[in-house]
Order: sequence, then structure tokens, then C-alpha cells
Amino acid sequence: MKKLIEYIAKALVDKPEEVVVTEIEGEQTSVIELKVAKEDLGKIIGKQGRTARAMRTILSAASTKINKRAVLEIIE
Repeated sequence: MKKLIEYIAKALVDKPEEVVVTEIEGEQTSVIELKVAKEDLGKIIGKQGRTARAMRTILSAASTKINKRAVLEIIE
């Protein structure tokens, strides 16, 4: 899950070297935290949050396959 979000985020931003993804795993739920450069934050969120919503949809579809729940947190 972590590599999936990292791959998508690096493709979207201008400074891919500043993309940091951390995963906090629980028994049933994983929290994936995404941190990008301040000037790339708008690209990750997208207009009206569409890009962020799409990333969360992809993440939930992928996590369903492994019978876990994943939550994406975008950190400023």
C-alpha cells in the first residue's frame, strides 16, 4: 500500500524527492501518511479534492483485496 501511494504521489508532484510516505499498521487498519513539499500540496489535493479522493478510492480498492482497511492522511 505504501509503495502504491508513493508511486502515484511522485508522478504528480514537481519535487518527487520530497515525497515522504509512512505507514502505521494496526490489526485491521493501516494509516498511510503522505507528506509532500508545500508548493506541491495543491497538486496532490487537486481541484475540489478530486485527486485526493481518487487516491483514496484506489487505496481502498487495493486494501479490500488483502482484507484490510487503509486510510490516507495528507499532512501539510
